[in-house]
Amino acid sequence: MPATASDLDRLAINTIRTLAMDAVEAAKSGHPGTPMALAPVAYAVWKDFLRYDPTDPAWPNRDRFVLSCGHASMLLYGLIHLAGIRRGRPGTADHAEPAVSLEAIKKFRQLDSVCAGHPEHHMTAGIETTTGPLGQGCGNSVGMAMASKWLAAHYNRPGHVLFDYDTYVLCSDGDLMEGVAAEAASLAGHLKLDNLCWIYDDNSITIEGETELAFSEDVGRRFEGLGWRVERVADANDAAALARALTAFKGETAKPMLIIVRSVIGYGAPTKAGSHASHGAPLGADEIKGAKEAYGWPAEAAFLVPPEVPAHFAATMGARGAAARTAWEATFETTRKADPAIATELGDFLAGRLPTGWDGKIPVFPADPKGLASRVSSGKVIAAVSAGVPWFLGGSADLAPSTMTLVPDAGSFGAGHYGGRNMHFGIREHAMAAACNGMALSGLRPYCATFFVFFDYLKPALRLSALGDLGVIYVLTHDSIGLGEDGPTHQPIEQLASARAVPGLLVFRPGDANEVAETYRTVLPRADRPAVIVLSRQNMPTLDRTGLGQAAGLARGGYVLKDADGGKPDCILIGTGSELQLCLDAAAALAADGIKARVVSLPCWELFSEQDAAYRESVLPAAVTARVACEAACGFGWERWLGPQGIFVGMRSFGASGPAGKLYEHFGITTDAIAAAARKTLGR
Repeated sequence: MPATASDLDRLAINTIRTLAMDAVEAAKSGHPGTPMALAPVAYAVWKDFLRYDPTDPAWPNRDRFVLSCGHASMLLYGLIHLAGIRRGRPGTADHAEPAVSLEAIKKFRQLDSVCAGHPEHHMTAGIETTTGPLGQGCGNSVGMAMASKWLAAHYNRPGHVLFDYDTYVLCSDGDLMEGVAAEAASLAGHLKLDNLCWIYDDNSITIEGETELAFSEDVGRRFEGLGWRVERVADANDAAALARALTAFKGETAKPMLIIVRSVIGYGAPTKAGSHASHGAPLGADEIKGAKEAYGWPAEAAFLVPPEVPAHFAATMGARGAAARTAWEATFETTRKADPAIATELGDFLAGRLPTGWDGKIPVFPADPKGLASRVSSGKVIAAVSAGVPWFLGGSADLAPSTMTLVPDAGSFGAGHYGGRNMHFGIREHAMAAACNGMALSGLRPYCATFFVFFDYLKPALRLSALGDLGVIYVLTHDSIGLGEDGPTHQPIEQLASARAVPGLLVFRPGDANEVAETYRTVLPRADRPAVIVLSRQNMPTLDRTGLGQAAGLARGGYVLKDADGGKPDCILIGTGSELQLCLDAAAALAADGIKARVVSLPCWELFSEQDAAYRESVLPAAVTARVACEAACGFGWERWLGPQGIFVGMRSFGASGPAGKLYEHFGITTDAIAAAARKTLGR
């Protein structure tokens, strides 16, 4: 370290390094090299710049720190431990416990430790987002920066600043090679997010070897072209240069910043500790001993934390954060007294509550044989929910006119006018979803939209929505061959099965406008669970519910839409979406033949499977084995509800170009086909 770093700074940095080495060695698994190399960089951010109160890890105006290169997780766990971050907020039982204890670090990557192989925010306080899939943390950070700007535009008042937090990101060569990071960087530059700082660890190493094998671009010039300010630090151990670059970020008022930092993986250890193996494997006892000797560290000591180091963090980051939080609380109290209505709104927002009467304007749609495309009814419901939930906001990947997600009079979010609630993500599905995860982590309720066939473009971020318990709402339209003439490139076939395979994700395919309304009424209270809402391009009838089950049954995932005469069906017809009407028509045709059919609407498999056994039996009685399901998609997964004797009517290939009606006939998704399948299951 240069002379500008104090002995206490060196001690703290080497504590971070040695904790990483020892934890990875104990686990016999992990990545020690990057935490060793980046310890000075992360330390500089935390000690002197990060506005964060370790005693209140959920303080709303804290700066965010994102470790996008999640394989370096021991860097973050060491920082959390040394900074003394508590497990919970003041006044909670968890406040007495450290978020990451030394015992937890000793059990790094083990089943009973909060120190997972890659950081998981829902497990451990001090972790702002779940990272590991490279580039995702970069994408999340853009959403966090957007959220800070939006909150500032809505709740700051002259002289009374409640929201102005910055977001810092540590990212690697691997992060910047990923497409999601490129999309996110493009969006951030366009939006001029001057509260966003990515610190790029330019160490020229990936798992296969030197980056020159596959990566030779000028990263700085690329980011300058994307509208970022770029600063360079030639040596990760140069404390003064790091401080200058970070100070420049704090003074930047027009652009996000990329700080390119040159590092050597495993810095400070003998030659082998800087090898490729240290990127993803333990160093071994001999190399650890050599590294510790190079640091002037007791060679035989393991998991050593000199008491001066936590005290130093408390005197710097801790004192600065506590003062900032205390000042913020005084500002909040002033705002509460000056504007009680805003205080009530903020109280709901900060508590994660929906405002009283939030769903009061959701429409009830009158029966209509012609009906509406469910994307159209969804647009009407989004507008209604927006009127009741100020922090419900979102947009689409350049498809708002088709996905019906543009809210009238809500304004557009953009550089210089951050108060709008209509987000324009551009044709960047992956970054859109990753940014929405960042917004959800900031307390907002975001939705994002595209055509369902492009589900695959955003799936990696959606998976992390589910893994991280983030209530992002995915509005996915043009749900089937019913979109017609655009043909098989745009007709989703396997996407429903793919979505339903994601643990924790709620997947809805509502069958009429009132089921659409109930979908939003069901989804919004679940801020801890993401949802996919799959919607049609073509019209579907708005059902006359006289004599039918009410749409409120959707809240249980599935319900009896129309029962057989006498309530004891010969067979059960199960439908979702636009095929629900086909099932109703087939039931009428079967009744003319003396066959009693029950029609079940099953718009959300996940919620239905979570109901008690008695309710599921009341809808799908085990004794009725003659079952037919109809959905204009592949049938993968339907066997769960059909049983061994049931028949699926749907797609077994990609679609084709042509008018929707012709396509349904061509692929045999018709009333007659459903009725014929029912007769076959009954042996008639």
